[in-house]
Amino acid sequence: MSIVNIEGYLNTHQQLVQAIEGLSEEQLKWKADPGSWSVTEVLAHLADHSIVISFRIRDILADTKVQLPAFGQDAWVSGQHANAGSARDSLELFRSLLQYNSLLFGRLSAEEWEKSGINFKGDKVRIVDIVTSFTNHVQTHLGQIERVKKGAVAAVASQAQ
Repeated sequence: MSIVNIEGYLNTHQQLVQAIEGLSEEQLKWKADPGSWSVTEVLAHLADHSIVISFRIRDILADTKVQLPAFGQDAWVSGQHANAGSARDSLELFRSLLQYNSLLFGRLSAEEWEKSGINFKGDKVRIVDIVTSFTNHVQTHLGQIERVKKGAVAAVASQAQ
């Protein structure tokens, strides 16, 4: 058994679902300013990040020795016109990747959890670190969603008056 909290990893989806519960489409797409992210964009970013870590984990397990790829999160969000997409579609991809990865995690030995690669900064990262870091990263974005949500609710309410 690994030292990774797989249940905590899987629970991130439900936390995101609860965080956006009751938001209208307008509130999901609201932005405090053009340079900030909407809730929809945050969710697209988390789906993208899940794709990236899924690749990184598999690359490490395949024993490739190339540097693990970075990704330009802002460029990915803007380049795919994420705010024109659907928050629910991003959440569904996120859920699917969590589930698929958890099946892989269940097959890993303790030694495989410790396998490592070199990240874009040149640091050694283990699979256990990647999964733990990703779970923590989602928590950071849950805080961001709460801040955006408060602004969106207030802005949409003031427009209705």
